[in-house]
Amino acid sequence: MVWFKKRQFFVFLIIAVLAVYSMRLTEFDLSKFRDFKNMGDFLSKWFPMNTDSLPYLFTESVLTISIAFLGSLFGLIIALPLSFLAARNTSGHRLIFAATRFYLSFLRSVPEFVFGLILLTTLGLGPFPAVIAIVLHNIGVLGKLISELIEAADKGPMEAMSAVGAKRWIGNLFAILPQIWPNVLSQFFYRFEVAIRTSLILGLIGGGGIGQQLFIHFKTFQYQLVSVDVLLIMIMVILVDYIGGKIREKVI
Repeated sequence: MVWFKKRQFFVFLIIAVLAVYSMRLTEFDLSKFRDFKNMGDFLSKWFPMNTDSLPYLFTESVLTISIAFLGSLFGLIIALPLSFLAARNTSGHRLIFAATRFYLSFLRSVPEFVFGLILLTTLGLGPFPAVIAIVLHNIGVLGKLISELIEAADKGPMEAMSAVGAKRWIGNLFAILPQIWPNVLSQFFYRFEVAIRTSLILGLIGGGGIGQQLFIHFKTFQYQLVSVDVLLIMIMVILVDYIGGKIREKVI
């Protein structure tokens, strides 16, 4: 018991030291909020909202949702079979398991922004490179998350399928996938929300959508349009979260 308390004390001490060091490194200083009035003056320029361009910005918002949806959907479709190869209990061979895990880790380690910059040299400006960039990163993320769900699945149904002579892929399809499907949907909608925010960043490099409009309006000091952009982004994220929750309720 005493050993556990000492260990706990050292863990908290290490965390405290790292926190203090990080605060120094990042110039973390709450006293800087004394200029909070400047933020208020800046935000006051956002109102009243300029709704003249609302129909066009709404169209750009739909484009952003389309980019995020396709990036998440195709990412899931490709990641799902790869996740079975990346799970210890379904990969079938240690080499396949290691190679797939390495591939997923590589895709996961490269940000969508970097993928987007690379793809621009081949595909040019527009939403298509943004979709592919999100797809590539989502393959890595969803493949990792789903493989962990597969490893945590109940082995009983799989063993029963094997006992009656079912092939491995049939066992994976009917014994494991139904167990993890609600969680897979949860991960998909979470990645969908993340993809919406990511598509905003990709707009900075010409990926299209409301993110590109937000960048243009900030750059040209059209703050009354910026407020409309931000409002539409908030509505998009809230709607995706609400719809995702309703679908999860139906599935579960």
